[in-house]
Amino acid sequence: MTERTRLAVWGDPIAHSRSPQLHTAAYRALGLDWTYERRRLSEAGFGTALAALDESWRGLSLTMPLKGVAFAAAATRDRRAEMTGAVNTLLLDPGGPRGFNTDVGGVVRTLREAGIAHVEAARVVGAGATATSALVALAELGARRVDVVARRPAAVDPLAALGERLDVEVVGVPFAASGHDDVDVTIATLPGDAAVPDAAADALAARGGLLLDVVYGHWPTALASAWERAGGRAIDGLGMLLHQAVLQIRIFTTGDVEAPLSDEDAVIAAMHAGVTGGPSVTDG
Repeated sequence: MTERTRLAVWGDPIAHSRSPQLHTAAYRALGLDWTYERRRLSEAGFGTALAALDESWRGLSLTMPLKGVAFAAAATRDRRAEMTGAVNTLLLDPGGPRGFNTDVGGVVRTLREAGIAHVEAARVVGAGATATSALVALAELGARRVDVVARRPAAVDPLAALGERLDVEVVGVPFAASGHDDVDVTIATLPGDAAVPDAAADALAARGGLLLDVVYGHWPTALASAWERAGGRAIDGLGMLLHQAVLQIRIFTTGDVEAPLSDEDAVIAAMHAGVTGGPSVTDG
């Protein structure tokens, strides 16, 4: 039987993805002669492309807009995928693709690395697909209330329904609100070039706790700049990208997202150097 050694990230757009650098660095550190590619692919082409993969393929990373169709294609799914309705990782087992959502774990690990071990109240800016993973991550960290700042109130409804399943109170907040409650952490899920008026950004920063902005290509974002003006702390999404990739690599190498890699700290250091050229962001 052909050994399964090929992996790739699929999505559209995809040229900006740093996943190939992260994964290639990790497999090199692990002593594995595996390849990791990227492919631009639409939702319409996903099913045909998946069916065409041969036995040399081990797994796929999925980015937008493919997380929903990957969810539908998975024969089995982990809890985080079931809660979010999104799959960003497919392990191509002979019995059918196994689906996982490692975005949730990426958020949890990033916040813990930043010193946030527990959350009581939090805020999510934006109400798209990434906000769903952010909400599940905040629930895992103990959040009891999450304000969702959105331009369209109706966009908050699915998150409020998910909050009921998670036993988290989700409250929609207008983007133009001039005042906000204190929260421990704010997770921004907007595109990097999203226009946010200074007044709205400053109001969010004034009582927003730590900012995790999932963007890593457009920095500083409008919200990150507001946090700087307010004297707050803001971190970009590169750590989230790295940590969700670590969980993907666990899946691809062991089949178990909970099974740590051999010398995982060294692998993370190699991955960080692969995308930044610098030392690891971890403490060791």
